[in-house]
Amino acid sequence: MGISISKYATLAQDALKYRGIRQDIIAGNIANIDTPYYKAKDINFEQMLAKSAALLAHKDQSLELARTDGAHLAGIQAANGSSKAELYFRPNHGTRNDGNSVDLDIESTEMSKNAIMINAISAALKKQSMLFKSVIDTSSRVS
Repeated sequence: MGISISKYATLAQDALKYRGIRQDIIAGNIANIDTPYYKAKDINFEQMLAKSAALLAHKDQSLELARTDGAHLAGIQAANGSSKAELYFRPNHGTRNDGNSVDLDIESTEMSKNAIMINAISAALKKQSMLFKSVIDTSSRVS
């Protein structure tokens, strides 16, 4: 994945990934606005981010399996939750005569809110990486 500056940077990267997934789901809802019996879908962003945060909090406390020989296979440890996004059908949507529950106003509002959050997370990650880069640049000049 690259250099991880902190656990929070990893969490922000996960948030960006989940927001991207949500953007794709909303775009799929809009694309299927004329599909009969299509139900609007979404993911629970907060639940997915909470799972990522819990995994990060307990990551340092896990016990690594010992390998006595380089030819041995690395052990696979079960995580305390799946990082896979769970889809659900959005409740409280009126269904049209054709059975479709996509409301363009709701979808475009959710897409706009999600895009704003993607931009905010990207800006925060960029600012953090710029700070990290300036520390490295300053320390190289001092030597």
